[in-house]
Amino acid sequence: MTLPTPRLLNLLLFLVCTSLMVFAFFLEHMKGLEPCPLCMSQRIVVITIGILALISAIHNPAKIGTKVYGALLVVVAAIGAALSTRQLWLQSLPEDEIPACGPGLSYIVDNMEYFPLQEVLTMMLSGTGDCAEVQWVFLGLSIPGWTLIVFISIALLGLFQLFRKSQ
Repeated sequence: MTLPTPRLLNLLLFLVCTSLMVFAFFLEHMKGLEPCPLCMSQRIVVITIGILALISAIHNPAKIGTKVYGALLVVVAAIGAALSTRQLWLQSLPEDEIPACGPGLSYIVDNMEYFPLQEVLTMMLSGTGDCAEVQWVFLGLSIPGWTLIVFISIALLGLFQLFRKSQ
């Protein structure tokens, strides 16, 4: 059995990331789910992985380049997994321990002159009380649960690319 080429795997990964973003926008615009700061951070990670996969598919590097792209996938997916884990932790807290809710991210972006960039980044990476709300569940897992599975899968794909034998 021959393994799929790195170019094909990266193209498929780009299509997966594109599909994830289409689904995220569907949930937001068609189902009315408002993304929290951690959700937006996870979207940025998915987009970053998609762009990285597309660049790798177009570049079609040799052995060392494939390993570099694989390592980058692992690092970026690990960041996404950390963000998903943080949101799952916030969702598991009892109501009295949930951090206070802040203004919506869209409000903050619209009024950036009143919010320091460091405060916005801290909110996006650590979350707010809004991030503890479970808005959608499929097969017993919330959105960050599913994104955690996706990020772990992408990290495993990156490890596969990193340690695959050249053909």
